[in-house]
Amino acid sequence: MDFNLNEEQKLLVEAIRTMGQKENFKELAVQIDAKAEFPHHLMKKFADMDLLGMTLSPEYGGGGAPALNAIIAIEELAKFSPMIAAPVFESNVGAVRVIDLFGTDEQKQAIIPGVCKGELSVAVCMTEPEAGSDLTALKTNVVEDGDDLILNGQKIFVTGGGEASHYLVYTRFGDIKGYKGIGGIIVESGTPGFSCGKQEEFMGLRGMPSCDLIFENVRVPKKNVVLGPGEFSKLMLTFDIERCGNAAMCLGVAAGALEEAKSYALKRHAFGRPICEFQAIQFMIVDMAMKLEAARLLVYRAATNAGQGLPSIYEASLAKCYANEMVVEVASAAMQVFGGYGYSKDFPVERMLRDAKAWGVAGGTVQMLRITLASLLFGRRFDQRPGK
Repeated sequence: MDFNLNEEQKLLVEAIRTMGQKENFKELAVQIDAKAEFPHHLMKKFADMDLLGMTLSPEYGGGGAPALNAIIAIEELAKFSPMIAAPVFESNVGAVRVIDLFGTDEQKQAIIPGVCKGELSVAVCMTEPEAGSDLTALKTNVVEDGDDLILNGQKIFVTGGGEASHYLVYTRFGDIKGYKGIGGIIVESGTPGFSCGKQEEFMGLRGMPSCDLIFENVRVPKKNVVLGPGEFSKLMLTFDIERCGNAAMCLGVAAGALEEAKSYALKRHAFGRPICEFQAIQFMIVDMAMKLEAARLLVYRAATNAGQGLPSIYEASLAKCYANEMVVEVASAAMQVFGGYGYSKDFPVERMLRDAKAWGVAGGTVQMLRITLASLLFGRRFDQRPGK
């Protein structure tokens, strides 16, 4: 097994690092967090660097690159801030990948070229007030009406909510119960009956658009169906790509925290010498590096084995679960290295720890991932419903 990056990937990393220095991403990360404003100006810059849609189909304007390239790019950008990495995340491992893999030619032509140019974006709409971990309990519903579908329901915690141009809505078709009735349809922003709630304010990931979506008798053409009832498994398989992207965000945040801790340990003096000379600090830094490297191997394995297709549920779940816990541990340790300064907003590790906490909730909690992994390891399904 070759664990080295190829020449194309090395050039990708170098280009992103050069851009980060030129655009002063470290300072931009501070401004984004302070103002809670998404960095829209980066869309054109990322598009010009071919970072948007690099994994999407070339015939529609994508780069056709393997999933690992996107994971590497997300990780490098997330070292500065997950908000800076977000456009690359959404355009490569987000909901647009469902359209790229399973959408009709008409859907792909209408959306993918615009995503690659930074002009369009696709948000996934899954979670509901009573359907999060138990996604099969969702109540958002469509019924047929001639050549259209009538959509009703509510989605919450929609990343990109209020700002995306298109929404991939997980919905139940008619009165088909359970997972067999769930599919995915595209709803365009501005469609009559489709409205957004107030923007959420979170502990971390400040600047990330997120809000509730309300659908009241929204008329959607049947041609907007990406996956119909009975194809829920395909929706969840593509979601494993997003989980790899989630884990890549963790790698970036943790790597950024590690670099800050190392740099601070070299500069900070106590008892007449740099604190990096104290064994307690050395062990903390080494432990941080070990956890990060272990997580990186899991994430890269899942992405590499996926190639240009879908990752293994087992490998993606394992990588995300471990990376979600790793990033909190590493960011917390970095704060400890900084001492009192680590708790101050004048230093970056305070923000990094807040951002780190998000990933173990987004895209499936670590508890639900463990249930999935247990099912795969035991070769049987563990139903969480009472009496099952």
